[in-house]
Amino acid sequence: MFSLRGVGRVLSRSCWKSLEVSRQRLAVVSMSSGARPRVFISRRIPEEGRALLAATCDSVAGVDGILCLLTDTINGELLDAAGPNLKVVSTLSVGYDHIDVKECARRNVKVGYTPGILTAAVAELTSVLLSPGIRAVENGEWGTWKPMWLCGPGLDGATVGIVGFGRIGVTVGRYLKPFGVASFLYHDSFQKPVEASELGAEYASFDELLAKSDFVVACCALTDETRNLFNASAFKKMKNNAVFVNTSRGGIVNQNDLITALQSGQIGAAGLDVTTPEPLPTDSPLLKLDNCIVLPHIASATHKTRAAMAVLAANNLLAGLRGDRLPQEVES
Repeated sequence: MFSLRGVGRVLSRSCWKSLEVSRQRLAVVSMSSGARPRVFISRRIPEEGRALLAATCDSVAGVDGILCLLTDTINGELLDAAGPNLKVVSTLSVGYDHIDVKECARRNVKVGYTPGILTAAVAELTSVLLSPGIRAVENGEWGTWKPMWLCGPGLDGATVGIVGFGRIGVTVGRYLKPFGVASFLYHDSFQKPVEASELGAEYASFDELLAKSDFVVACCALTDETRNLFNASAFKKMKNNAVFVNTSRGGIVNQNDLITALQSGQIGAAGLDVTTPEPLPTDSPLLKLDNCIVLPHIASATHKTRAAMAVLAANNLLAGLRGDRLPQEVES
């Protein structure tokens, strides 16, 4: 029987209590010789992924594998609690900054993630958060029509700067091109002439991109190099009417500096799908600003995308338990 409830009680009394991470619930998998792998999933995931595990696994607490989400911190302390038999950590996300990859490698624990699958969904929502997404009915009221009411910047004839020109960044460009964007600039750790040629995009330094772009779109991963990349210095280099959009990770932005830039009119507006922390406190200034829209990290929230992510995360987990290479493995 594939049941979850009893295991949740076992984990909450032991591992989670000692680590004081009762809110960071994980899916834990255990395997013993000659027996079916044993799986615990503490959060509801799409049925496609759950069914894949249920077909070959029983449900009990164990220490051979962990299926986690991006809100679960996988560090040395938790790995200690999991024990020496841990073989694989599989995250249902494309980002893995919540996992201590080096520590996992030191313990010969494989790490799987779900890249590529959510590219279209994230690019779609990123596009929405640009000009049309910044215009909203004031205070929930639709007043008498006025010529200048809720006017905002448009994409036609604009310059769009994309920071992080990977799968999502390139796809954002593809989606925006039909709206009459005049030019695309991109900044990445290295130039990508093949991808750029499709959009007619030009490589620019970070500072040049900030200074020339009407829309600045953050599509970069959170690393030591990108943490707080968008700070007071960066916002000062942007146009006064520039729109900043972030659907990557909250940690790439110094949030206090962003609030100051929005409040002072240093930049025009912001559209955010990610923040620090998540969820934002209800008294956060970001939620009170007229020139900022905040979404609750839902860029990948389509049924198709989440189901595919769950299946890939489950396959990563099962491959790790068998000792095989993961379909999508993080290289340490």
